[in-house]
Amino acid sequence: AGKAIHKVVASLIILHLSGATKKGTEKQTTSDTQKSVQCGTWTKHAEGGIFTSPNYPSKYPPDRECIYIIEAAPRQCIELYFDEKYSIEPSWECKFDHIEVRDGPFGFSPIIGRFCGQQNPPVIKSSGRFLWIKFFADGELESMGFSARYNFTPE
Repeated sequence: AGKAIHKVVASLIILHLSGATKKGTEKQTTSDTQKSVQCGTWTKHAEGGIFTSPNYPSKYPPDRECIYIIEAAPRQCIELYFDEKYSIEPSWECKFDHIEVRDGPFGFSPIIGRFCGQQNPPVIKSSGRFLWIKFFADGELESMGFSARYNFTPE
C-alpha cells in the first residue's frame, strides 16, 4: 500500500510542476478570448496628420486591435489617404487582418469599408467631423500594414 501512495504523490507532484509551466503557454490561448492588445489614438491636429499600423513599415505585430478616431473642427469633413506602401494579410471578405473605416466617432457608426490585401484603399471622405478606424490583426501572417494621411476640408 505504501508504494501505491508514493506513486500517487509522485504523479501529483508531476502534475503540479507541469501545471506551473503550462501557465506561461496558457496565456496565449486565453488572449484570443480576451481583447487583443489595444493601441491607436484619438487625433485632431488642425492641419491634418499621419498615423500608421504598429511598427510600420516593418511588419505589424500579431493580436492587435488599434482604434484611431479622427476629429475635425465643426463644419469640416475628413479626407483619408492610404499610402502606396500598403499590405495587410488578404482574406475573403477581409475576415482576418483588416482595416475598418466608419463614418462617425463610434464602432457602430455606418461602415464605409473594410480593407485588406495589397491594393491600397481608395480616398475616403467622411460626411461629418469624425472617422472611426479600426486596424485588426489576428495571431498569424503579419504584413507591412499601412500608413494613412488625413486632412480636413470645409463641409
